[in-house]
Amino acid sequence: MLNVQSLTQRTFAQIVVFALLLLNSTLAFAQNQVNGIVTDKTGEPLIGVNVVEKGTTNGVITDFNGQFTLNVAQGKTLVFSYVGYTTQEITVKGSSLKIIMEEDSKTLDEVVVVGYGSMSRKDVTSSITTVKADKLNVGVYSDPGQLLQGKVPGLTVVQSSDPTSGTASISLRGASSLRTGAAMEPYYVIDGIPGMSLSLIAPEDIESIDVLRDASATAIYGSKAANGVILITTKKGSKSEHTSVNYSAYLAFDNIAKRLDMMTADELRTYAKENNITLPNDKGANTNWNDEVLRTAISHNHNVSINGGSEKTQYSASMSYQNKQGIVRGTDFERFGGRAFLQTKALNDRLTLAFNVNAAQSKGTTVDSAKDGQSVFDAMNYYSPLVPVTNADGSWYSDKTISQNFNPVSMINEDTFENNKKLLQGTAKGTLDITKDLKWNLSLSYQDEQYIWNEYHTSKSQYNTRNGEAKRIATENKKKILETYINYDHTFANIHKLGLMAGYSWEQNDDNDSFGLDVYDFYNDNTTFYNLNLANKMDWQNGGITSNNNGHLETLRMISFYGRINYSFNSKYLLQATIRRDGSSAFGKNNRWGTFPSASLAWRMSEEKFIKDLNVFDDLKFRVGYGVSGNSLGFGAYSAIQTYSTSGWFNYTNANGTQNSYHTLAAASNANPDLKWERTAMLNIGLDFSFFGGRLGGTIEYYDKRTSDLIYTYEVSTNRYPFGTMPANVGDISNKGIEFTINATPIQTKNFSWQTSLNLSHNKNNVESISNSEYSVDYIRAADPEIAGYSSNADVQRIMEGHPIGTFYTYEWAGYNNQGVSIFYVHDPETGERTGETTTDPETDRDRTIIGCAQPDLNLGWSNNFQYKNWNLDLFFTGVFGQDIYNATAEQYSNVSFVKEGRNVLKSVATKHRATDTQSQAPSNRWIENGSYFRLSSVSLGYTFGKIGNWINSLKLYATCNNVFTITGYSGRDPEINLGGLEPGMDRRTNYYPRTRSFMIGLNVNF
Repeated sequence: MLNVQSLTQRTFAQIVVFALLLLNSTLAFAQNQVNGIVTDKTGEPLIGVNVVEKGTTNGVITDFNGQFTLNVAQGKTLVFSYVGYTTQEITVKGSSLKIIMEEDSKTLDEVVVVGYGSMSRKDVTSSITTVKADKLNVGVYSDPGQLLQGKVPGLTVVQSSDPTSGTASISLRGASSLRTGAAMEPYYVIDGIPGMSLSLIAPEDIESIDVLRDASATAIYGSKAANGVILITTKKGSKSEHTSVNYSAYLAFDNIAKRLDMMTADELRTYAKENNITLPNDKGANTNWNDEVLRTAISHNHNVSINGGSEKTQYSASMSYQNKQGIVRGTDFERFGGRAFLQTKALNDRLTLAFNVNAAQSKGTTVDSAKDGQSVFDAMNYYSPLVPVTNADGSWYSDKTISQNFNPVSMINEDTFENNKKLLQGTAKGTLDITKDLKWNLSLSYQDEQYIWNEYHTSKSQYNTRNGEAKRIATENKKKILETYINYDHTFANIHKLGLMAGYSWEQNDDNDSFGLDVYDFYNDNTTFYNLNLANKMDWQNGGITSNNNGHLETLRMISFYGRINYSFNSKYLLQATIRRDGSSAFGKNNRWGTFPSASLAWRMSEEKFIKDLNVFDDLKFRVGYGVSGNSLGFGAYSAIQTYSTSGWFNYTNANGTQNSYHTLAAASNANPDLKWERTAMLNIGLDFSFFGGRLGGTIEYYDKRTSDLIYTYEVSTNRYPFGTMPANVGDISNKGIEFTINATPIQTKNFSWQTSLNLSHNKNNVESISNSEYSVDYIRAADPEIAGYSSNADVQRIMEGHPIGTFYTYEWAGYNNQGVSIFYVHDPETGERTGETTTDPETDRDRTIIGCAQPDLNLGWSNNFQYKNWNLDLFFTGVFGQDIYNATAEQYSNVSFVKEGRNVLKSVATKHRATDTQSQAPSNRWIENGSYFRLSSVSLGYTFGKIGNWINSLKLYATCNNVFTITGYSGRDPEINLGGLEPGMDRRTNYYPRTRSFMIGLNVNF
């Protein structure tokens, strides 16, 4: 029995071995060595095409001749993929294959958002840059401007590390106004609704941002588009019949990137001893005030979104929470946001209805940043390290014998500033398909903004001596918009593509509806700015119910008519023309209407036979456009009319002998019935190109931008007018520039790819005129460095005809005289040249001269994305070259007199300055430095896990560092200085929030 059993087992084993050998030989026989070649439609071989057996990792890439060899079984499927070409799947039915790849036109067919519509990228005739969500900057950001830094040629964005604010400045293609604030910034349109608040949108909810850069693109927005238009599209629902839940979060740590090199207590004592200086306040301490003021800031952000829908109905909703801690103690920001979107079809799918609600609530706390020493950012450097933070009894150390000298830690704790915002916006849209080609669109939008400013100075405040002072100001702004327009799109005979759009817009803004109260003298500080009725005093003259705390309701209305025509002949010759006519109540009664036309042409040369025969270009398009847009941003309802305000008090005794006090009224502004729009005309010439199946492409742009009828407030005679100044349209500014963008995929293999994008821009700004026969000024003073001892005539820039905004105009430092005091070159009053003489007391008008300019020669943004299997690495560089910076911070802290006064100074005072120099901080070219820099702005490393189980569709983890390193010769804290407004290139100390370096870890998970 045992023998039989053993025989049976042995026989079975032999059968199994035989079966395995047979199967192995069958598989070996089935494996087929496939040889092939991959070409484009012209027969040119394609190098680096991925050839992979579907569902496996078995694959190769084509060689320099487009050829490949791969062992794969008959009947299996090969997947061919290549950048710029449509992916193909081929079933193996032999040993030789020839694959012809078809160009992927998705880039050309990419939908670009334009004013009141959208179109294919290939049909665009204007200068428009699109940045998708996955290409936006990553960081602890709350402002769309921060997301775009370095991504758009010609768009200059300067970051701010202040948690309560976002972008320090943003400008497109140069300054084109003599007004500041909104008048210098682009116009924002969110989901087709113009002028909505950016505070409503969380960065995670953005799908894409389109930047309209030239006037032929922006003119459709008429009087608000002179500085460019930024269109933000938020995420909507999907048609996938599947509900998607996404959660994203990050945790970030911020530290100061670079501290000022101030003297320590020991260094200050040594310096005083070596120079026979008596220190008036040496208390034996060794305090590092930067350490007392600064901290490692911890921030976190969370966003949950739901997206889903069907072909008929789509929906989307999200909630976000952001908590940003500032590196300066006492500065924090907290924001809650929510949005909901629903879109559905009705009337047999001919009517599309969409409803959108956005809401946000935020709270920001900050510290004082005023002048005259009342700035924490200033005091953390000037306050003496020789004194302690607190006295022995726990009270704040204070020395009132030194003027404008305040303990920064005391200011953080005893002087509180808080800003609360509530924003609500709702939009209803309807689109009716009248015919297949004709659509009628209607949208209604309402936005309400509420701001409450709270301020409290305790009884322990070192600069406010009113025994506790509280201020509260409540402000409300409302915006109502109606937009209706018709779109007609039809293609005739398959080659004539016609698009028509005509519309009407009505807008009303009720702004600055505010009320405030300022009270003081409390019994204690327990209630801070709450329960104002507990205060004992209210000064009606200086801060109670006055115009300082109460706004004037301003109602502005605008109505507009607009239209656009697009024509394309065989996608080869393209034409676009727009016109908009705006009427606004903001301007003088004689000039309330303005017309803003534009036209642009494009020639897709790549569609010509002689270009196709070259077998070089995938796409080649030449564009030229001209348009006129206006600038009404930043105007109030009272800009052009006569206004009056209170000017004092008088006593009046009535018939009954009762005496009462009444306000006197006086003119506060003059009426100008001829005040009109600033107008910007721009010529734009562009060339778009693409090679190698889309692996190399880019654009070259040239523009000539000229702004006329600039509004500025001029001094006028009070013999002719009731008030001493008048706003008038006088000046002209020009901006000319060239921009270059290159997008490339240098490496594309099976497991590794490198995509890179580089943009360069150069702009030349020039003030053409600022005077005419009626309103005249020789120049406009600008850029007060706010230096101790120079309270008047200290400005270091001038706005002058024939020179750019940001021209430095100051004294020339000539070294020291025999007494060790700074001397300056004397200039001839007629020629402006040096006379060869020097002086310790230069004259304001005689001895100043042009020395440098804050306008950069070149701006750079360079993005790099590396992919290796599931890993991705992003490196983003920015650079600004050729601009000058006035280092007013170093100027202030190089004042050698500070030492004997009881303040601190920079360490460089001991090595670069003379203790005898009583004018060490005098304004001059001594403080102008080259501000060029090249920065690794961010580096981000991520890993995508893909699908995990049945409940996680994708999971990505990433780590990011912002402001990694900077290559620069600038000696100040940071060379990324404000380049917008009328005073670019000024590095001041009082309101400069220290630049940070942040490290963050985050995740994105989709269920």
